[in-house]
Amino acid sequence: QVQLVESGGGLVQAGGSLRLSCAASGSILSIYAMGWYRQAPGKQRELVALITTCDHRGDNTNYTDSVKGRFTVSKDNAKNTLYLQMDGLKPDDTAVYYCYADGGSQDYWGQGTQVTASS
Repeated sequence: QVQLVESGGGLVQAGGSLRLSCAASGSILSIYAMGWYRQAPGKQRELVALITTCDHRGDNTNYTDSVKGRFTVSKDNAKNTLYLQMDGLKPDDTAVYYCYADGGSQDYWGQGTQVTASS
């Protein structure tokens, strides 16, 4: 089992920045990839950013088109923590953000943290 605990959400004005954190614990060696999803009211949950461990080749990152150039996903292996740096926030980024971990045979989710960018 893997436990994920997010922090760092909040309310900012459009153009502002926030950094989300996701602390992982438990069977973290089983984790193949980690990332962030978001879900806005009335919309489906969508992938925001994903970081995949590729052994000696380093980590591979992927972003949804709407956040490219504004959001940066990273992780600190020593702290077992995933981050999402969000710059240039727009009202359309307003959503509950969920931390995600791919454990191979099982997916894990955090409890979610609200991000609101006001116009």
